[in-house]
Order: sequence, then C-alpha cells, then structure tokens
Amino acid sequence: MFENRLVKVFRHLRKIARKQGVTCYRVYDNDLTEFPLCIDIYENSLYVAEYKKEHNLSEQEYEEWQDRAIEIMSKVLEIPVENIHLKERKRKENRQDQYEKISFEQQDFTVHEGSLKFKVNLSDYLDTGLFLDHRITRHMVREMSEGKHVLNLFCYTGSFSVYAAAGGAASVTSVDLSKTYLSWAEDNMKLNDLYEPSKHHYVHADVLQYLESLKLNTFDLVVVDPPTFSNSKRMKEFLDIQRDHVDILNNILLATKPGGTIIFSNNYRKFKLDYDAIKASSIKDITAQTIPFDFSGGKMIRHCFKLVK
Repeated sequence: MFENRLVKVFRHLRKIARKQGVTCYRVYDNDLTEFPLCIDIYENSLYVAEYKKEHNLSEQEYEEWQDRAIEIMSKVLEIPVENIHLKERKRKENRQDQYEKISFEQQDFTVHEGSLKFKVNLSDYLDTGLFLDHRITRHMVREMSEGKHVLNLFCYTGSFSVYAAAGGAASVTSVDLSKTYLSWAEDNMKLNDLYEPSKHHYVHADVLQYLESLKLNTFDLVVVDPPTFSNSKRMKEFLDIQRDHVDILNNILLATKPGGTIIFSNNYRKFKLDYDAIKASSIKDITAQTIPFDFSGGKMIRHCFKLVK
C-alpha cells in the first residue's frame, strides 16, 4: 500500500520538479494513516520525519516496519539507504526545540535552489536548514529587493537574506536569537559569493527587544517568520504569535519606510490576523500564491501576508 502510493506521487511530483528545475521538494506527507511519515527529497538524500503516533506494535515489529519502510523509500525514490535520515517529529510548541542539537554527525552538504546554494544538515537538528515550503516566497523577496534596505527577523539560516542579497539589496540585516543559525546564515552568504560585512549585517538578539531599538523609517522590506510560541530563557518575554502579532507588526511598521513592504508568515494552524488593529495602508493574504506544487492539496499549514505601510 505504501509502495503503491509512493510510486504514484513520486512519478507525478518528479515530473513537475524537473520541469521547474527544483531539486529539493516534499514527496509525501502523512498520506496514509498507517505510514505517518513526512518525506523530503534533498537532491540525493532523504529527510524523513516520523510523526509521533500511538501504535500497537512490539519493539521488534516496529523496527521491522521501520526497516521495511526505509527499503521501500530507497527503492521507489532511487536514493541509497545510507542517505536516508529518519527523525521522530513532534509538533513544535517552542522555537527552542529547533535550536537544540539532536545528533552530532555533522553531515553538512550543499543543495541548490535555482541559481543559489544552501547548506543543509539532515542529521543534527530537528529542522534541515532550508524550509521547502517558502520556495516561492523566497523568489518573491528576491524580485522585491533591488536597491532596498531589507530586514530579516527570526532569520534562521538566512535563506531569505541570501535571496534578498542576490536580488541586489542595498543592505540586508539578519536577526536571530541563535548564534549557530546566524553563523549558518553567513555560511550561506559565502556559498553564493554574497558575503559583504559592510553591506549585510548579522545581529544576535531577541527579536522582540531588537524591535524596540530600531529607528523610525529605516527599512524598505521586512521579512518576519516567527515561531508560534517561544519561551527560550534567552528571551525577555514569552512569545505567543496569536496574542503578540499586532504589537510585533505595528513595531515593524514603525521601522518601515512609507510605502515599504512586510512579508509576514507563521505556522499556527488556528491563526487569525487582526486586520483592524494593524496600522498598515494595505494587507493582503498571499498564502495561496506562495504554496509550492509539493505542498498543495490542503496539507500545508501556514499563513503568509503582505503588508504595505
């Protein structure tokens, strides 16, 4: 059953990926309840997340089920077993989970997205370093960045920053609470020959505190992709994106030049934007137009908005 499903979806998605020149994409996401897996192709490697779910198998039966699933993935997706990285994935309530190492294999390698390159790590962290669902959003940012002063908040490994710099941004400021990910963002800039410390800056800070320090009318384009919740000890305050999004966006708008744009995304399933309380001249829900082919069909749980000051 699993093999038949995987053959069918892979045949379809691989055709689209080749046509679009995409080498990293999602091929399966919990399609069958008996196989609660999320499978992402990163060129010649697989990142497989097993969603935490109750099962009635003994330990030996479970290991046999897992081994068989890996054999099928290797066969159908034409990827060697040794290049398959399997993780248990729980619903993240805290961005801090993303920062914590879960392995120390240090198997970094480079993948391509269009003309750009990114460092990924499928073994050591809960996330890989490149969120595949924002592929289209990143292209949008690149097209909007020429000559602009760009701010990337909760920047993670800086993929939006790379796209902004590649799009000819006058400057890119990347802000994150993790020194590990800021260093990774610098690595991604270097991979693409875009590392210019005089133009592009990396700020280690609690974003909520950083926003309070910004000067008025500083940035032309801001990208903000916060966690749903975060209670890191390094943060001054507990973050709840549903509760806090109005204050966050209004503070960002103060730092945005008149006519400037904010791209705001989050992954909270039940998120509702408070349009009336946000002091933007226009707000557009661009979720549908930013969902790539491999995340269509209603399984992608995230929201994306374009705000203009």
